[in-house]
Amino acid sequence: GTVAALNSGPAVVLSFALAGVASIFAALCYSEFASLVPMAGSAYTYGYATLGELIAWIIGWDLILEYALGALNLTTLGIGAIIGTGIFVLTGTVAALNSGPAVVLSFAIAGVASIFAALCYSEFASLVPMAGSAYTYGYATLGELIAWIIGWDLILEYALGAVTVAIGWSGYVVSFLHDIGINVPCALSAARGTVVACADGSQSTAIFNLPAVIIIALVTALLVIGIKESANVNSFIVIVKVAVVLLFIVGAAHAVNSANWHPFIPPQTVKDGVPAAGEFGWSGVFTGAAIVFFAYIGFDAVSTAAQEAKNPQKDMPIGIIGSLLICTVLYILVSGIATGIMSYKELNVPDPIAVVADHAGLGWMSTLIKLGAIAGLSSVILVMLLGQSRVFWTMSKDGLLPQFVNKIHPKFQTPYITSIVTGIGVAFFAAILPIRDAASLVSIGTLLAFVIVSIGILVLRVREPNLPRAFKTPLVWFVAPAGAFSAAYLMKALPPVTWERLIIWFGIGMVVYAVYGYRNSKLTKQA
Repeated sequence: GTVAALNSGPAVVLSFALAGVASIFAALCYSEFASLVPMAGSAYTYGYATLGELIAWIIGWDLILEYALGALNLTTLGIGAIIGTGIFVLTGTVAALNSGPAVVLSFAIAGVASIFAALCYSEFASLVPMAGSAYTYGYATLGELIAWIIGWDLILEYALGAVTVAIGWSGYVVSFLHDIGINVPCALSAARGTVVACADGSQSTAIFNLPAVIIIALVTALLVIGIKESANVNSFIVIVKVAVVLLFIVGAAHAVNSANWHPFIPPQTVKDGVPAAGEFGWSGVFTGAAIVFFAYIGFDAVSTAAQEAKNPQKDMPIGIIGSLLICTVLYILVSGIATGIMSYKELNVPDPIAVVADHAGLGWMSTLIKLGAIAGLSSVILVMLLGQSRVFWTMSKDGLLPQFVNKIHPKFQTPYITSIVTGIGVAFFAAILPIRDAASLVSIGTLLAFVIVSIGILVLRVREPNLPRAFKTPLVWFVAPAGAFSAAYLMKALPPVTWERLIIWFGIGMVVYAVYGYRNSKLTKQA
């Protein structure tokens, strides 16, 4: 409008055409420029590697204006990355089996632990001048063995994160299909051994979770064929996820019955005369916090943006703490409303927000909430499986995993073997694991990574005090120990069976490292 009014008049159509032609010429040149440097980066990275420091400085100074992120940008980035998954799938099962209505306290405790971990992670990320995961930062700063442990841990986080989300996705799809008159067979709608309420009012024991397997198969096929992350699509999905949460809060609040909040912290369950650890009481609140920690995974999106912040030392803490506080408040509101509308004892389902919305009589709003949850969870599965392939690729590049992991499809130009193997493994566990078992494993793996990161920051402050840091953790001698202690304490609150599975997983990992990784790593060959 403003160009037509002040510059071109109706010939604004020609202005767009001329700008489009110029963009095509520029894009073709930029493509060759980018292909000269075999790594992800910006025009600055390519310029530095090919045209020298002065030209790179000019490009970089120009990009500061284009890409710099302020505190508000970082906060919204964090909200988009964090919100959705945990609140859609874990609120009900944690309330029903661990915390009762005090699930709101579980979310608050997990949020505080996340703030400590995120502040440490931000410094860790700022030490390595490239985008990457905790594995990349660990490899560059703490050495190969620690990086291997973190990388093996991330495989657990991403793969079982996708399992957890797929199980939740299944619950919402089954509920939505029921609304439109399509009933998924009870035996194929949940994890093996789960007692499922059927459409006719009867109950049946599930054999395996077919919808979860289908969504993993579809996403795996997309990754094999080749799909690029789209900022516009991701932004739209973020808006949908936040809109669903706000719609639920506004639409369902009227149906709250405060009697459902009593007792707020149910008494601890006693089995055979012995208090059951993690089942109600304060023990249950902390176990619940360890499980719902899954709901905060994603704040590393803010942590890794340190390089793009206008003033990282000031804006990073605001972005991290701000996004985590906003998400914590939204989580508390959603879980408080959910446990106020229905008894916490009835919420042990994979789609708690859908069940509560139906119970509150939200009508068409209930259908919108389910559709929004399905869209949001679908994107999360894609991102997690894509992240998994990136971790595999990077570890293989460093020689820690076999090179066939990176075999590229001749037509689609994607690491298809990695995607297919990962998809088969994730689909198998999504078919048989209950949602809380999968989420507990994701949480314990992620918490362990944050214990390592928090301790690692202190080690690096002592060992490498002069390393250039775009961001320094404030009050590091308080924040880092608090991060390590809070993460370790939440790990301690998780059930023994989760610890057993973690130990088995890491036992396998150390065998793989000793037999293959150490012998074939680039560092060993260089030595």
